Amino acid sequence: MEKVSVETLIKDLNLEVIVEAENNKIDITTSDVNRPGLQFAGFYEHFAYERVQIMGKVETTFVEQLPDEVLAERADKFFAYPIPCLIVTRDLNIRQEIIEAAKKHDRYLLRTKEASTKFINRLINYLDEKLAPQITIHGNLVDVYGIGVLLLGESGIGKSETALELVKRGHRLVADDAVEIRKIGEDKLQGSAPEIIRHFIEIRGIGILDVKTLYGVGSVRNSMSIDLVIQLEEWDEDKYYDRLGLEDEYIKFLDVEVPKLTIPVRPGRNLAIIVEVAAMNHRQKQMGYNAAHELNKKLLKQIGN
Repeated sequence: MEKVSVETLIKDLNLEVIVEAENNKIDITTSDVNRPGLQFAGFYEHFAYERVQIMGKVETTFVEQLPDEVLAERADKFFAYPIPCLIVTRDLNIRQEIIEAAKKHDRYLLRTKEASTKFINRLINYLDEKLAPQITIHGNLVDVYGIGVLLLGESGIGKSETALELVKRGHRLVADDAVEIRKIGEDKLQGSAPEIIRHFIEIRGIGILDVKTLYGVGSVRNSMSIDLVIQLEEWDEDKYYDRLGLEDEYIKFLDVEVPKLTIPVRPGRNLAIIVEVAAMNHRQKQMGYNAAHELNKKLLKQIGN
């Protein structure tokens, strides 16, 4: 199961630590959040304690009205559950009874200056990305005309050289050699490079190149959706290659299907131009126009006449 530590959350979202858990740290395993107004009112049936707990203005206003002894009792019961953390938004005041209960049960108590709705939206997006199912595959990922093109193929087939030529033509490199693929939502994949090799590319005979330094910040990006997969393979005279594009082929990653093209490689073929055209053709298909189907309709109409 993917998980995020509260320490990482604090660092990435710039949260203020009011109480730090020392020996009872619990990782975050879901992107859902819970607003514990009902719990501070004394209702604990179906309490989603495994979620990040968020106290906004409504919950804080309610808590402010509770007598000291009542709040102390309810805060003690609340923090007795194994919650990852409680985050108070809007930089609101936190009553001492809540602070003491957090210390007693060794739970994280945090605070942010952001408004509740804005912070919750940012938190969920952050956790969705961090907790998304992930795999790492051998390949190159390039942003071509806003289409995320994943290049696959055996080592030495020319993936990196093709990616570099695309960068020279004004497109952007996302990952070379290793691509981390995350499932974002039900049917969307996002690719990125491992941080240690981000923006670097390996060209046999030359070595490691820093694309960002050579071509500028506009030549790279940190992540990109995976919209199209292009499989590069050695030209096989005995193999049939689709020349019309009437049949769609797909490849599956993390149970998500992505359109796939197989491009045979032989001397004289300009792979960068082929990838560009493939990306533009994919965009046309997304907009509802399929050149192969249009030509087929015209041929069938002519035959019928």
